[in-house]
Amino acid sequence: MSLEYPFPEVPAPATTVEVAPGVHWLSMPLPFQLDHINLWLLEDEDGWTVVDTGIGNSETRTLWEKILGNRQVKRVVVTHYHPDHAGNAAWLCSRYGAELWTTQGEYLTAHAVRTATAGYTVDAVLAVFRKNGLDEERAARMRAPRNRYADLVPEFPLSYRRIIEGDLISIGKHRWRAIVGHGHAPEHLSLFSRNLNTVIAGDMLLSTISTNVSVWSIDPEGDPLRLFLDSIARYRELPGDVLVLPSHGKPFRGAHRRVEQLEEHHKARLDELLSSLKDKPKSAADLLGVLFRRPLDTHQTFFAMGEAIAHLHYLYYAGRARRARGNDGIMRYATS
Repeated sequence: MSLEYPFPEVPAPATTVEVAPGVHWLSMPLPFQLDHINLWLLEDEDGWTVVDTGIGNSETRTLWEKILGNRQVKRVVVTHYHPDHAGNAAWLCSRYGAELWTTQGEYLTAHAVRTATAGYTVDAVLAVFRKNGLDEERAARMRAPRNRYADLVPEFPLSYRRIIEGDLISIGKHRWRAIVGHGHAPEHLSLFSRNLNTVIAGDMLLSTISTNVSVWSIDPEGDPLRLFLDSIARYRELPGDVLVLPSHGKPFRGAHRRVEQLEEHHKARLDELLSSLKDKPKSAADLLGVLFRRPLDTHQTFFAMGEAIAHLHYLYYAGRARRARGNDGIMRYATS
């Protein structure tokens, strides 16, 4: 079974497309390889609910003002803390007198990353990467002179309404059930409406690419790939023909098949890693070329290192690989 794409055209800037009754799709530009993000407007009682916000810059805010005009915004829902989702949360809440709704993990993480506290620093991440084989030349290129996250999320609300797993949120005529996933972000929020047969999936279930799943400095011994795979498996509990609204790519039907594709993708990557570990122990940095067959720039290498470590941790905790730290301080893995 292949995926079905009922809406083939991405909305033009400052326009929306209704993808389900009262659910409107819009896109905002991004200065990354992924050059736009999908955002959602939900018709609410006497106003609108915004789901995700785009990065916090003047271009995006101008587009928001063209779309919203003088409409009332009742709440801003943020699926997770990443800047393309959270960047304009404070601005929208202030500009339209709205409340922020999100999970506690995402709310607190946004503040910690903005202020580079609680271990959320580039130096802390690079220390983890060096332990996993990243050379000093590439590490030096990754050290930014300023907090890039704070540039893209220039402020963040100082209060919020907490959403937890299983909450039912009434938005207009419909109720949306909170589904909290892990691996890509601490407490990533998705929203499912049974009567609309629609799920706002955020970054958890993308149609054409695999979500970044990385080990970061605050949890350097974590197993985020296991958490991610466990999380996306829950989409099998939804109807097979549910309309999936992802943050990147186009809305699609075929959630069960997409989960299967992602499971197959990661299994293939894990098998390739195991094959590469048969001849001699290797670090995560040694294995970047196995997981990523294209040249990587500095920005891409940063995320690729996190992903490589996540895949090796998965194998280690599953008992399929062993590891040891060498005299040079680098962690290397081998087949069990």
